[in-house]
Amino acid sequence: MRKLDVSKIALFRSAGFVLAVFLAMAAAFVRPAGAQDRGGTYSTDELVRTGHKFFGTVSGGLATVIEEAVSRYGQPNGYILGEEGGGAFVGGLRYGEGQLNTRDRGKRKIFWQGPSIGWDFGGDGARTMMLVYNLPSVDAIWQRFAGVDGSAYFVGGFGMTALVADRIYVVPVRAGVGLRLGVNVGYLKFTPQATWNPF
Repeated sequence: MRKLDVSKIALFRSAGFVLAVFLAMAAAFVRPAGAQDRGGTYSTDELVRTGHKFFGTVSGGLATVIEEAVSRYGQPNGYILGEEGGGAFVGGLRYGEGQLNTRDRGKRKIFWQGPSIGWDFGGDGARTMMLVYNLPSVDAIWQRFAGVDGSAYFVGGFGMTALVADRIYVVPVRAGVGLRLGVNVGYLKFTPQATWNPF
């Protein structure tokens, strides 16, 4: 019986992970089908008003970011308001908590955490509004959403990314404070209870 080379197994696993990340990245830039057709969605005006209340004095430029998200992905049928913090030195971690809001499924406490890897350095804290598309039920959010994140926080600023899993899209809009610069790939895992385990 031929002995398997451990380095080849590790190479195949790494290649599989990279392929999965690239597929998630490609899916994140495709507009989700039927986002406009699903009942119980939120309009751009509603999201902008909610965002201005939530972000307060740092909400300048928020309308532009939300309009870009809506033009690209349509109207969401849920959104999350919360706070998060993260840091990275090549590899990074992010933790957050907030509230998931839906028109016809009520409100739920929600937590998120996840690892990342890439050219990414520094730390940031952010108030976060996440637009959620194609959410069939509240329980469908309890999974990992993969995507690409780019950060350029020098004292403050807004950023927008896109994460995807099972045709459900989560588009975080962050107003960050801190010092962080870079691009990374990773995922966020949403859970109904807080946990320190990002995996």
